Order: sequence, then structure tokens, then C-alpha cells
Amino acid sequence: MAVKQTAGRDALGEFAPKFAQLNDDVLFGEVWSRENLLSLRDRSLVTVVSLMSQGLVDSSFQYHLLNAKKNGITKTEMAEILTHAAFYAGWPKAWAAFYMAKEVYKEDGNDGGKSAHENSMIFPIGQPNNAFAQYFVGQSYLAPLSSSQVGIFNVTFEPKCRNNWHIHHADKGGGQILICVAGRGYYQEWGKAPQELHPGDVVNIPTGVKHWHGAAPDSWFSHLAIEVPGEGCSNQWLEAVDQEEYSKLN
Repeated sequence: MAVKQTAGRDALGEFAPKFAQLNDDVLFGEVWSRENLLSLRDRSLVTVVSLMSQGLVDSSFQYHLLNAKKNGITKTEMAEILTHAAFYAGWPKAWAAFYMAKEVYKEDGNDGGKSAHENSMIFPIGQPNNAFAQYFVGQSYLAPLSSSQVGIFNVTFEPKCRNNWHIHHADKGGGQILICVAGRGYYQEWGKAPQELHPGDVVNIPTGVKHWHGAAPDSWFSHLAIEVPGEGCSNQWLEAVDQEEYSKLN
């Protein structure tokens, strides 16, 4: 996916149009977009360390810290990256870098890992899923991605959160597809063992099957819920997942 950047043209488009074009189209449009060679996360890591080693803790450093956070580098990882680089780049430079990194990542230490989880995926977490809260144990979040043609929703579960047992009904068609996008969770059908879920896993849920899904006890979890088109579709919400059985999950 090509990285789009307009900062060069916004700041220097009139004064230095060629520099602006090279910044936006070549540096970001070509170099940063070569994900087949290095991921955006890796490029962020290299860039942050390079700028720190030069003592450049200005607005560009702040931008690349924010970019690193967006590209999935967590607060803990950033602290370790800067600590490691300090021995090669210089202790005073590390102090300066830490002051700015602390500001960029300041909210991550107070939200139970929510920001770090959101930064690990391309979809938003959305808003608290209050409309369906009565059918969940723990806090869940909902981000509608598509409401036309096919309903697609990003559903996020905080650690230990899961929905109740439930069944999808339909006179024709119907059912649901889950595509896991971040974190670690579980899916279980009635009478079967729980299935551990990771990013990239896909679960097809036919109508008439009693099941539940949610986060692992120690991890945030997000999946896309795709509503399979059908006629006379409805959900039947049932009892909560047994706490003793859930607590056995690793």
C-alpha cells in the first residue's frame, strides 16, 4: 500500500517545490511504500533510531514517533528501542528522545493496553458497545465498517470479555463470518472444545449453531463480524459462558 504524504508540499511547495516533490513522492511515495522489503513498522524503527542518533528530537522526531506508534510499535517496545540505542547514540540523546516519547505514549499506560491494541490493527476500535452490553461479560467496542450490501463490523473485546452463548437464525441464508484482525481470542460451539483464534483466522458460523466468541483472559481481541445476507435473520441470545470453564482457558 502506497504511503501518501503532503507535508512537503504543504510546508515548502512554493519555496522549494522540487524538495517538496522528492519528500512526498519519492521518500514516502516510493521508499516508505516498499513493504515487500521492509514493513512500515520496521521502517519506523529504523527512522526513529536514526533521528535519535543525530540528536534530532524536533517536530520531525515527534512525527516519526507518532508514526511508529501507528505502525504498531508499543510503548514497551519503544522504551527498549531507545534504551538499546542509547549505548550507541549517546546517553544525553536518549534522555531527550525519552522526554518526547513519553509524551507521545503517555495515554498507553492508563488505558489497560487499549491504545496499543488499536495501534496494532488498521481498523478503529470504535465506541463502547452499549446497545448489546447486556449480552456481554466485560467491555466490548463496536466500529461499523459497512452497513450497505453486507454488514461488516469490527468488534473489540477487552481481556476477559466475551459474549453470551447465542444462535443465528434465518429462514434462508444467514449466519456470520468472523475474520480475526488483532490480539488473541476464542470461539466455541456447543458440545465442542474452544478454538483459539489469532489474526488471520476465519470462522464460518452457520445458522442454528449455539456458540460464543470473545477475548482470551490475558489479551485484547478484535474480529470483523460479517453478517451473511439472508431472509428472516435474527439472533437468539442465551446464557452467559460458565465462568469456571472460561477461567480454564490459557
